[in-house]
Amino acid sequence: MAKQKTEVLFGFHSVYEALRAAKRQFEVVLISSKRGSGRADKVIKLAEKNGIAIEYTDPKELDKLTQFAPHQGIVARASFFPTKNAREILSEIQKRETPYFILITESIEDPHNLGALIRTALCADVDYIMIPKDRSCLPSSTVSRSSAGAMEHAKIFMITNTASILRDLKENGAWVFGLDADGSKGLYESDLTGNIALVIGGEHKGIRPGVKKECDFILSIPISGKINSLNASVAGGVAMYEAKRQRIVQFIPKGK
Repeated sequence: MAKQKTEVLFGFHSVYEALRAAKRQFEVVLISSKRGSGRADKVIKLAEKNGIAIEYTDPKELDKLTQFAPHQGIVARASFFPTKNAREILSEIQKRETPYFILITESIEDPHNLGALIRTALCADVDYIMIPKDRSCLPSSTVSRSSAGAMEHAKIFMITNTASILRDLKENGAWVFGLDADGSKGLYESDLTGNIALVIGGEHKGIRPGVKKECDFILSIPISGKINSLNASVAGGVAMYEAKRQRIVQFIPKGK
């Protein structure tokens, strides 16, 4: 059997959450030989519990291994983050008895933006995250660290044709909302309580025309002052939490 390819995870949150999520196969956890007590000990304890090899390594070697990224003295070699094919999401949503919430990133190229979006998505009760295979940042160790390890717990599906999957989602009961500064419908005037897919455009080009055409609504966030746009991850966070707010309010019994 061929040896499984691995990538380097680094930083406390990425390694610790990957161990907790148990979605990856770990080859080894590397700990700085000059570590202090505290968070490294939590990683060591969890790795030992799961029978994962631990090595104590000179910090300079960890610097080289991570190309001088801020690793906090905690590094791991592990299998790549497991993702699913976009088509698999259709069978999942067809089984659901409650409304679903899907986040779709469109040409997000900055791993820090993608990490922030994924972290917010998990906090805002997003059920599934969909990411294009092309012209987009992929779920990497840098994204994991930028998400403070939240990516390790996410359900991520990879898209080959975004417009096509949007059509399939609509046929399965989803309303598709695109987020764009030039949107004709205000975010706070929109009903985000049912089966929804929220498309967040990339940092430079936003939502591509072919994808935008498949959206049922293009939403805008009201902005005041001299700046006319928000960072992609911030805009996505605002929209996801508005959806979360509406979905919470919907299920509060009257008279409460």
